[in-house]
Amino acid sequence: MVCRYGDDLKMMVEQVKQYTSEGKVADYIPALSVADPSKVAVAIYDGNDTCFSEGNFNEKFTLQSISKVLTLALALMDHGEKYVFSKVGMEPTGDPFNSISKLETQIPSKPLNPMINAGALAVSSLIKGSSNEEKLERLLQFVRDLSGNDQISYNKEVAQSEFETADLNRALSYFMKQHGVLTGDVDELLDFYTKQCAIEVNCEDLAKIGFALANQGKHPLQKNDIIPAEIARLVKTFMVTCGMYNASGEFAIRVGIPAKSGVSGGIVGAVPGNIGIGIYGPALDKKGNSVAGMRLLELLSSKYHLSIF
Repeated sequence: MVCRYGDDLKMMVEQVKQYTSEGKVADYIPALSVADPSKVAVAIYDGNDTCFSEGNFNEKFTLQSISKVLTLALALMDHGEKYVFSKVGMEPTGDPFNSISKLETQIPSKPLNPMINAGALAVSSLIKGSSNEEKLERLLQFVRDLSGNDQISYNKEVAQSEFETADLNRALSYFMKQHGVLTGDVDELLDFYTKQCAIEVNCEDLAKIGFALANQGKHPLQKNDIIPAEIARLVKTFMVTCGMYNASGEFAIRVGIPAKSGVSGGIVGAVPGNIGIGIYGPALDKKGNSVAGMRLLELLSSKYHLSIF
């Protein structure tokens, strides 16, 4: 597809492929361990044209922690800012995304932010619905609206694999239940949470989701705002401060794009000025971010002056 980004994307993707050997796929989730670590793909969406890199840019992958951005937006739409942030904080953490240590030392004992696993579990428990099926369908429809793709669903194999290996998330959930942050059945919450993380997209879907966030919650194919502008602003702020796990500070300095990564190798970027970026590169660094994806975003930010700082 011809567009204003031209051959730059192809050149950048070729340039960052060398870094895939420095990372490894997320083998602690068995269903993710089969990914090809050498793959790199990107899409940029500006509301008119989408530009793809060479390679398997149509390959599907699961959202994983990128879903935290979307459940946060939906929970804020369901309950409002005051109630949501009575359950989860707004502060970055230098700890790994699955750490329990801050829960033990915080008073009150609530997660520091919605982008760590504990915070995401607390947020997911707030999604409205009379059953997990209804909650999941609401979230899926939300993702379909944001991406403009009504075929989006979730990967049952990945969801089951994550559910069966979710011991640490169970521990986080039971700790929060003990301290009143969570109520209800923990396994029921984990059933929803693992299906949420297993929602499948491709780079184009992800770029369009990023575009909607960048565009104050509006998608060019939808008549109405999908996300209220203030909630889109809040979400992007968390993406800047907490979106790249405990590499968020360095990422803000080197790249400066509101972004959220997932351990499947996906990264969504939402650049004010109405550009959405979707990246896939399953070889991860030690902090859980796509090695090649991080390098690619650094190149894109430098080439097109995308940093918000």
